[in-house]
Amino acid sequence: MSRLAGLDTLRAVAIAWVILFHSYLIGGLGDGYRLFQWSGWMGVDLFFVLSGYLIGTQVFKALRRSGTLDFPAFYKRRFIRILPAFFVVLALYEWWPAWPETKGMQPLWQFLTFTFNLQYSNDDNYAFSHVWSLCVEEHFYLVFPFLAFALTRKPAAWKFAVVAAAAVFGGMALRAWLWEHLVGPTGSSVGGPVDDRGLRYLRYLYYPTWARLDGLVAGVALAACGVYRPTWFAWVHARVNLLLALGVALLAAAIVFFDAARAEFWPCVVGYPLVALAMMAFVAAGTGGTWFAHLKIPGAGWLASASYSLYLSHKGMFMLAQAALAGHPVESPLLRFAVYVVATLAGGAALHYAVERPFLRWRGSPTKTAPEGAVLSN
Repeated sequence: MSRLAGLDTLRAVAIAWVILFHSYLIGGLGDGYRLFQWSGWMGVDLFFVLSGYLIGTQVFKALRRSGTLDFPAFYKRRFIRILPAFFVVLALYEWWPAWPETKGMQPLWQFLTFTFNLQYSNDDNYAFSHVWSLCVEEHFYLVFPFLAFALTRKPAAWKFAVVAAAAVFGGMALRAWLWEHLVGPTGSSVGGPVDDRGLRYLRYLYYPTWARLDGLVAGVALAACGVYRPTWFAWVHARVNLLLALGVALLAAAIVFFDAARAEFWPCVVGYPLVALAMMAFVAAGTGGTWFAHLKIPGAGWLASASYSLYLSHKGMFMLAQAALAGHPVESPLLRFAVYVVATLAGGAALHYAVERPFLRWRGSPTKTAPEGAVLSN
């Protein structure tokens, strides 16, 4: 599978959007950009769809070609791809006091076991919290290859449809139950007062893997369609402009829907599938022979390649830049933000070239090949 410029563009947009969202830590873009900045959390959902599609395509192609999957090789590639840069940044959080965005941090074992997203319990321990999405991806890697192997022993579209529907609608039902019993106005049964609702929202409805499968399922569905139903995929690609328009409309609806009350019942229950559908439309448009798939934007390829390093390191670089600017106030919010962006790109580039790329070469995966996942796993 050759590298597609359209998917690089989407990854570049996603990492830029996520970094913009987290810039609330250092003041953001300033007044007038609230909605654009606030909605940047949806960039992670775009990464989930990308990862589901790219990993799903890799696994399904191997299964269709040989009927089996080299599980040791798959996990070896995943571990070599993910762990080196992750361990470097985790060490910075543990041993460099200037790096973390907050003084408190969850226990080290939660990061080493990728269970942070299932254990988060203290608002004071927010440092390296963005690792929650990497935890979701790790759980996906552990389960999906075996599930795909089982489903393709005697492949049938109805089997995949049942499992996908169970994941999506089961997730909606679970989030509804969690909101009613643990998160909503009367949901104080977790041991904290009602004003800890924000913490409960993160712990039970935003971070956990079981609550955030929609994007991964959407990406895997695209992969299954591309591998097993190529004529369907071709029909979709022939309507790329309509697909992009649909993605824009769904994304606009999702932004408005969540902007009203992000932690309320209906956004928590049906909002994530809505976001996943929007991102699914964009990713579908970025594949195949569409004009969007071959759209090259200067700098997007590099951002896509370095997105994992940028994702891991951007909050720490925010803090280092903030310390450097202390005593040297920058009046313009946009100029101040530009300083943070330059620092973030420099830190991400350092991690990318010093750690990420050498391990990719050692693994035997030159950067010119197609990415195997999104920012959290490429």
